[in-house]
Amino acid sequence: MRAFPRLILAGLSGGSGKTIASLGLCRALVQKGLRVRPFKKGPDYIDAAWLGLAARADCSNLDPFLLPREVLAALFADKAQGFDLSVIEGNRGLFDGKDVGGSCSTAELARWLDCPTILVLDCTKMTRTAAAVVAGCRHFEAGLRLAGVILNRTAGARHRAILRQAIENYTDVPVLGMLPKISQNPIPERHMGLVSDQEHAGREAALDAVGRLAAECLDLDAILAQARSAPPLARPDIRLWPEASPGLEPPVIGYVRDAALWFYYPENLEALERAGARLVRLSLLDSAPWPEIHGLYLGGGFPETQAEALSANTAVRERVRGLVQAGLPLYAECGGFMYLCRALEQGGRSFPMAGVLPLCTTLCPRPQGLGYVEARVERDNPFHPRGGLIRGHEFHYSACLAPDPAEPGDFALRMERGQGLQAGRDGLVTGNAWAGYIHIHALGEPHWAPNFVAAAVCFRNGLAVK
Repeated sequence: MRAFPRLILAGLSGGSGKTIASLGLCRALVQKGLRVRPFKKGPDYIDAAWLGLAARADCSNLDPFLLPREVLAALFADKAQGFDLSVIEGNRGLFDGKDVGGSCSTAELARWLDCPTILVLDCTKMTRTAAAVVAGCRHFEAGLRLAGVILNRTAGARHRAILRQAIENYTDVPVLGMLPKISQNPIPERHMGLVSDQEHAGREAALDAVGRLAAECLDLDAILAQARSAPPLARPDIRLWPEASPGLEPPVIGYVRDAALWFYYPENLEALERAGARLVRLSLLDSAPWPEIHGLYLGGGFPETQAEALSANTAVRERVRGLVQAGLPLYAECGGFMYLCRALEQGGRSFPMAGVLPLCTTLCPRPQGLGYVEARVERDNPFHPRGGLIRGHEFHYSACLAPDPAEPGDFALRMERGQGLQAGRDGLVTGNAWAGYIHIHALGEPHWAPNFVAAAVCFRNGLAVK
């Protein structure tokens, strides 16, 4: 058993202000000289990137759907070790899960980790009712340690005084801070949430600003005391990471991280390294030569924001297409899949892409796929075992355009939950390339990284990829 000071910040719904509160708290504690490890509950890349910047430490995702309970607990213990405390930002409403029982909710994660929970409550046009809301959350589910409440979007001194009095009079939940209304969000938003950290030039100034706000308006000492009150945790006795084969000469796997593609769980990259790969960072926007690679990983991102530049870089488009034709193992998720298509359409224009797949994609005003997915593997491929059920998530505003559906044999996955790519299918396979809308977490699909590395070794050695 080890002490892991920790807390979760949760809201009543999306848009409650928990992200700004979490960013501000992380930066304020770092400015006090503390080592803070950030975590994000749920399948999220953008908030996680901002949390990592705010805490100046990599952010890991903790998701009860993507990760088995023991794996999640082991990941938390591994990443929290050596830090003064961990700050976990919840997602959606505190009790909102994938079913009426609240499975995979922030509250369930709090119970799994026996973690004190702080509720961030939007108090717009609310006074005494806030106490009723807090009391309801306090008693809604057994086993939840509601350690305090942060009152957000408060209107002034009188408003704050009434809120505090009501909550202290009617509940035993302490008020740990009161944030004012902010006329302008210091971190802009777009259709998939916050604007990416890579697009916001003033990110450090924005984070310093929310850190100062948190230091002024939150009771940091009381919050730290609640985090330190968390009981010790035992790390499950399981092997978390894959192991490289003895004597393996590392194959080189490239991964694209640039303004177009940058959605990667850090554990996916670490799992590839642990399985024996040497990773090299690449860009689709730079026409400079690439080193010799034996595998390629294209994550998600915002290719639509870089469509013109991606299209103009014909050298890289032809390079990627040539590598796939040569049998290179390639794994593409969402934005990476869009890049492999013939073209990306938006705003009445069509931008040629790599042309690996006989499809085009178009940007739509509403989400075309959103949420957790489960899919059965129905075709042999280098990455996922046939017959297996994989879990992941999808969140995309693009849709496939094709004059005729791709041949059914081209799809490796039949969707059992979620939308997928086309007609309830996903995971297009061509040669040794895999592409689709589904994002996976390597620790939830422990076969993926070793299989990817094994395929890269075969390609390097001139052998048929199994």
